[in-house]
Amino acid sequence: PLGSPLAGLWSGLSRSSHRIFIIWAISSWFRRSPAPQEQSSTGGTPRAPSRNLFPKDTLMDLYVYISEHEHFTDFNVSSALFWQQRDLVYGDWTSGDNADGCYEHYGEVDISQSVQQNGSIYVHVYFTKSGFHPDPRQKNLYRRLATVHTSRMINKYKRRRFQKTKNLLTGETEADPEMIKRAEDYGPVEVISHWHPNLTINMVDDHTPWVKGSVPPPLDQYVKFDAISGDYYPILYFNDYWNLQKDYFPINESLQRLPFRLSFCPLSLWRWQLYAAQSTKSPWNFLGEDLYEQSDEEQDSVKVRDRPAVRARNEPCPTTAGPQSRFPAPFPPPFPDIQFWNSRQSLEGLSVRSVFFGVFQSLVVLLYILDNETNFVVQVSVFIGLLIDLWKITKVMDVRLDRDNKVAGLLPRVSFKDKSTYIESSTKVYDDVS
Repeated sequence: PLGSPLAGLWSGLSRSSHRIFIIWAISSWFRRSPAPQEQSSTGGTPRAPSRNLFPKDTLMDLYVYISEHEHFTDFNVSSALFWQQRDLVYGDWTSGDNADGCYEHYGEVDISQSVQQNGSIYVHVYFTKSGFHPDPRQKNLYRRLATVHTSRMINKYKRRRFQKTKNLLTGETEADPEMIKRAEDYGPVEVISHWHPNLTINMVDDHTPWVKGSVPPPLDQYVKFDAISGDYYPILYFNDYWNLQKDYFPINESLQRLPFRLSFCPLSLWRWQLYAAQSTKSPWNFLGEDLYEQSDEEQDSVKVRDRPAVRARNEPCPTTAGPQSRFPAPFPPPFPDIQFWNSRQSLEGLSVRSVFFGVFQSLVVLLYILDNETNFVVQVSVFIGLLIDLWKITKVMDVRLDRDNKVAGLLPRVSFKDKSTYIESSTKVYDDVS
């Protein structure tokens, strides 16, 4: 029976291939230019590296506003201010309740009828140098170069599909009557606003002399340069990587307020790069949405598998060795299977037939998922597994290209010859008998 071997094969392949893609993404996306001074402006003169507008250890104030408007101007509305934290230190990793540089605020957000009925809600985050205010109308307290701002819609729209399936024997449907009515009112697909009670604001502790126009993607989406001075603002990142789909709940008329726990934590540059690499879907966008349909639930299964024990809050994992260990380790030790075959000197106890059968199994699985239009990530995962199994053949047999006897007079013929260590082993006897 193929069920058990295929299940074990798939488990190993999906785990290893996921990590291979992460390593590839990190090395390709975040490769910096070796000579940023060669970047030139439109006038042909070299662009000078910029600096962070907030130097190390800058004293800052945090203002967080909640609003239904994407562009925020209601600084005078006291109910809009969700959190204010004064005298934060940029790049401080030792303050806070847990001595890790993190601060946390919990509250409940009052929502209007518009939000209850699928309206949007936004969080607006401002960091100012200590003593300044984010409201541009307060001329004496506002400075453009002393204020960094970012915002985001914090509710999430998810699709719910209605299926009015019937029992073919009884002709009765098992769907809930209310769901049937909603399907008749809204159609087969309904978009519903959902809420997650946790979110983390990360300020990246980075003072790299970035050059405008040479910041690699996806970092260029977050590094904002001042148009006049040419310097850049501190990088703010909304971190919801560990907001699992099962923890979202729908917003409806029965809810008057929403629980919200907001955290602020510093984040090192390379850990932020890893978050961005694991969160973005941009590398597959050129293939079209039909070829890359990895659902949020599938991404959650990968996260939980790689880090089964996570905190209830949005931060990835408990600190075990200070703040530098806050990011879950996405890179495992070298793959045991590849290590085993790469270091093997003797074929004693190893069956060559089982290696060829493994290739056959991988090919069957690949053809099966291609036929069933599985999402692109799974397809590539199994394809990489097939390549690994083909590589194993070179470890158990001497593979040679015979250029004298070509196939159809064009392609060199591939010849296989047993390795000497296999011929001398007792395993060959059992392979010949079986």
